[in-house]
Amino acid sequence: MDKKVTVVGAGNVGATAAQRLAEKELCDVVLIDIIEGVPQGKALDLAEAAPIEKHDAHLTGTNGYEASKGSDIIIITAGIARKPGMSRDDLVSTNAGIVKDVTQKAAERSPDAVIIVVSNPLDAMCHVAYEASGFPKNRVIGMAGVLDSARFRTFIAMELDVSVENTTAFVLGGHGDTMVPLPRYSTVAGIPITELLSKERIDALTARTANGGAEIVGLLKTGSAYYAPASAAVEMAESILKDKKKILPCAVYLEGEYGINDLFVGVPVKLGKNGVEQIIEITLTGEEQAALQKSADAVRELKELLKKLS
Repeated sequence: MDKKVTVVGAGNVGATAAQRLAEKELCDVVLIDIIEGVPQGKALDLAEAAPIEKHDAHLTGTNGYEASKGSDIIIITAGIARKPGMSRDDLVSTNAGIVKDVTQKAAERSPDAVIIVVSNPLDAMCHVAYEASGFPKNRVIGMAGVLDSARFRTFIAMELDVSVENTTAFVLGGHGDTMVPLPRYSTVAGIPITELLSKERIDALTARTANGGAEIVGLLKTGSAYYAPASAAVEMAESILKDKKKILPCAVYLEGEYGINDLFVGVPVKLGKNGVEQIIEITLTGEEQAALQKSADAVRELKELLKKLS
């Protein structure tokens, strides 16, 4: 392949992202993890599937960063999941240290790369990666809105018994309870769902979307979602690698757009070879704008917490 993507973190999300990237023949993949043998083993396993899956992507598993040199994209999935009894402060503190360290090491070897952050708490970790890399704002992007919108699309398709391919959805704001699904901009074959569903049903679907990650954690008991998060990160990577200029909801650094300053918040953007090529400002109702502002306020709280912890 003439492109290279480094995935930092060989857990479920990272390994699944590596699999999707390779099987789509988008790039060669470097899988990095601190646990000796894990990235090597998973990369070898994926490589041995290549003759069956019919792709020629090259996969490398490593505990160091030399093989990542010259990557086009760095996908950061490293960090710990929140465990029972762990406070938000504990999670932010631990993952901020991990994300800062891996970002510095990866960015140093791939100074022209685009960084896609997947680690949680997502919006706060985008700030960490942005500062640690020193990259311009268009080359640090958080994966949240693509996943949240995919969940919303899934629930719309289930509710109406239609193909997921017919559905579009937009979810803005921070990645968490305060996310802002936008029913007016969510459609089935171009028809707004506000024409197809009652307000009560739409409210139920938006609530389930906001709780999407927690619902899966509750079912799995010992883990969290990884198939859909990996797919979301890879959709973003594909748009950048192929310069597709897809419009996708991503966490990006805002400087006045939507009335929000100096924060990573989920909004629709155009993704191409330069990373974020345009931030799209859509017209929001007063209620939607207030919800987005509330979501931004929650992100700002995390950012302030990061300052105190650093």
